[in-house]
Amino acid sequence: MSRNVRLGGLTLLCGALLSLGGCDDGSGDPRAEIGPNPTLPPLQQYLVPPMHIARVVGWKQGETPSVPQGLKIEPLATGLQHPRSLYVLPNGDVLVVESKAPPAAAIKRPKDIVMGWIESWATSGGDTGPSNRITLLRDSKGNGTPDVRSVFLDHLNSPFGVALVGNDLYVANTDAIVRYPYNTGDTKITAPGTVLAPLPGGPIDHHWTKSLAASPDGSLLYAGVGSNSNITENGIEAEKNRADILEVNRTTGRWRIFASGLRNPNGLSFEPQSHALWTVVNERDELGPDLVPDYMTSVKDGAFYGWPYSYFGQHLDPRVMPQRPDLVAKAIVPDYALSSHVAPLGLAFSAGSSLPDAYRSGAFVGEHGSWDRQVLNGYKVVYVPFSDGKPNGMAQDVVTGFLNSDNQARGRPVGLAIDKSGALLIADDVGNTVWRVSSAAKPNVNASR
Repeated sequence: MSRNVRLGGLTLLCGALLSLGGCDDGSGDPRAEIGPNPTLPPLQQYLVPPMHIARVVGWKQGETPSVPQGLKIEPLATGLQHPRSLYVLPNGDVLVVESKAPPAAAIKRPKDIVMGWIESWATSGGDTGPSNRITLLRDSKGNGTPDVRSVFLDHLNSPFGVALVGNDLYVANTDAIVRYPYNTGDTKITAPGTVLAPLPGGPIDHHWTKSLAASPDGSLLYAGVGSNSNITENGIEAEKNRADILEVNRTTGRWRIFASGLRNPNGLSFEPQSHALWTVVNERDELGPDLVPDYMTSVKDGAFYGWPYSYFGQHLDPRVMPQRPDLVAKAIVPDYALSSHVAPLGLAFSAGSSLPDAYRSGAFVGEHGSWDRQVLNGYKVVYVPFSDGKPNGMAQDVVTGFLNSDNQARGRPVGLAIDKSGALLIADDVGNTVWRVSSAAKPNVNASR
């Protein structure tokens, strides 16, 4: 490495450290960027953006997240290793996907070194145990406490999405959709899997989580594939078949791009009234503390949603060269902004839940939390009310307290699911816990501070 590169790296490191020291980055009201028509301020550009990472401290004995009156929250399972997503089988068994990122490609730019070092602070929620597996939880007594816990599938390759169709269980590893035979009541699968379709993986694999959902009739699978960069800094060729949702034929494994321009789509789910496919999307960084709003949206066949050339419709991103005015002209405005840098990774529609009426017609969103705005944003589960298959109203905080009073992360929510009893389940990947939110017989006591 040359002396100039080393000095450049030190300069960036100093800048990052200064930005962590509490400088004012001009953050506005994050609620102004929630809804179908968010406020979009002028963009800013940085050599290194202001960074503020919530250092992970974990949950102390007896601590839980906070929920509003009328709800209660309890741990369904603890001592996990990075639980990232959840899937509820028809018999009520809960599959917990425990997953770690694949090995990173060699870092070439000093900026990447600094940002990787800073971001590692936010993902240090215990790395000593086995992961890249799926754990099964069974509550055979129906009292909200699992009495069976087993390793259901092991030695996977950074898994994330799961879908069951009949007796075929599909797991979206970071590089392929793999099919396994499943019989109701199985607590472990030992049969080797069969690759149905490859997915874009390494060597860079910047956004490695691959969400998965089956169509209502079971004939198709939909896989979310995130971009290989923030804004094509690894070259446009590295983005081939990325920032897309892929449609995969379940019989043949043949696939096509269903929708594109979605920087990092996760939480793929079908809305129960309209039966439309929905996703939550992590938008681009380094344009300011209030740009760009992450969002949730219905996904239209053949649609383009802007990345990397524009955001929230036709708002140009000047960093991308050459531009593509032909694509920008047809970029679709997402349905609903969730505020900037909240990092949504989980989506669960509440139809069929046993929660109070106020939460029975809408969508829960797991917001993993910000790293590049001084005032932290996200780190919670919100509820967006729906009407006639569309968002209708302001997002409401439902599960909070993942940050303590010192803005340290006791946990960070990721994937969500509704269990067979109608309770909300939350995967907490740095708290290494699955939380269960249900109706309370009496007012719930909030988390200790």
